Amino acid sequence: MNTANWIPDLFMKRMEARQTWTLFRSNQVKDLHELYGQAFEKRYLEYEQLAEQGKISGQKIEALELWKKMLSMLFETGHPWITFKDACNIRSPQDHVGVIHSSNLCTEITLNTSNDETAVCNLGSVILDSHLLSNGELDHKKLRETIRMAVRALDNVIDINFYPTPSAKLSNMRHRPIGLGVMGLAHALYLRGHAFASPEAVEFNDEAMEAIAFYAYEASSDLAAERGTYSSYKGSKWDRGLLPQDTLDLLEKERGVEVEVPRGGKMDWTPLRAKIAAQGMRNSNCLAIAPTATISNITATSPCIEPTYKNLFVKSNLSGEFIVLNPFLVKDLKSRGLWDQDMIDNLKYFDGELKDIERIPADLKAKYLTAFDIDHKWIIDAAARRQKWIDQAQSVNLWIKTPDLKTLSHMYRSAWHAGLKTTYYLRSLGASNIEKATVAMKKETRGAIKEGADGGQNSGDTGGSHSVEQVKADAATEAGAKKTYTAEQKLACSIEAMRNGEACEACQ
Repeated sequence: MNTANWIPDLFMKRMEARQTWTLFRSNQVKDLHELYGQAFEKRYLEYEQLAEQGKISGQKIEALELWKKMLSMLFETGHPWITFKDACNIRSPQDHVGVIHSSNLCTEITLNTSNDETAVCNLGSVILDSHLLSNGELDHKKLRETIRMAVRALDNVIDINFYPTPSAKLSNMRHRPIGLGVMGLAHALYLRGHAFASPEAVEFNDEAMEAIAFYAYEASSDLAAERGTYSSYKGSKWDRGLLPQDTLDLLEKERGVEVEVPRGGKMDWTPLRAKIAAQGMRNSNCLAIAPTATISNITATSPCIEPTYKNLFVKSNLSGEFIVLNPFLVKDLKSRGLWDQDMIDNLKYFDGELKDIERIPADLKAKYLTAFDIDHKWIIDAAARRQKWIDQAQSVNLWIKTPDLKTLSHMYRSAWHAGLKTTYYLRSLGASNIEKATVAMKKETRGAIKEGADGGQNSGDTGGSHSVEQVKADAATEAGAKKTYTAEQKLACSIEAMRNGEACEACQ
């Protein structure tokens, strides 16, 4: 079971104002589940008055205390995740035909559901670092070609797919949503020479996602001219001339609080707006950034929109154990004459972290900063720039090195103020003390990422991650014996992965 808090804007505003929140019995306020934005706020206030009059049940608590409980539970158990109801619904292109009641497991799919419809979305991901020119700029010609092919292929899947339930088939055929995402962001930033925690990286997120959105929406519109619009197109935001970037102002107006995202972009959207007005759209939704931990390994790129987890670690799954070494770091060290046995030993000793290795220049330490050392500001700012252009959502993991409730609160409040629709796993570190038996240095306590409910190395991983020396020690213990797995063990592993919220890769 994977759970998430479906948080309305009214709660966030009251929490920040240090006001109270009223808990109701759900069977007495059923219509709140179908309302959002100002309509939700109006009805919620009416129910509070009824509760004060004793006509329905209601319990007042401090909103801040409830917020603290949410964050404490998230840190301690990995659930419930933090998602924002109003941002998902107000910015939805399909607000004319229903309500979004939740996201999917990985929090990137935000589609309407009802008693008659089960949301379905076909996913794919563009490898961003494969779409750069030699100077690091976006290769717009190649990117457009890739996206047009991907959108057509995903639209084809809708017609040839197998649907386990009539409600799933009805929903997919009626609205034809697809979810084109991206992977390889960290590698693309390395190729451009940008640190993940930098203004240049944030601007590149904006630029790249704008281009992906432009070409995806263009491709869907051209498919509509060829094959016809999806059946519920009439009355949608597309039909009303509203593109995803336009809906930030709608959210800000409904919320009554500034959405802290710079507006505008680099491309001229006027011709595309005219094209959509004339041709319509083939797909109700086109973009969603899903986790790609496994397929990014297969395609030799970095997972989706994640910063680098570590520069040196071992990834474990049923296929075995694999040493993962940042090739861009090695290339930069070699180019500066710093790649030697001492450097290798230092990287092993510090588990791939660079900050305590004196020989490494400051610019390389900044460029190869890893996930737990990157301030959450940069991750959220980059996510907000991408979300501006996306018609669904993103699997945005957040990272915290040391447990601190104040930091957690600032982190998730920043996500709300930046207009994010959803967040995914909260990644945290636990202490470990693994002896570096093959390194002639004294070992200190280092961090190792938690597994299980707190996550593997990335979303979608069914295995964990360890230091290189730990794996060597384990291998020596097993005396080189290769472990085999029965069909029952593999099935149990699959079930365990699903229990930990790590089954999303199956659909990719």
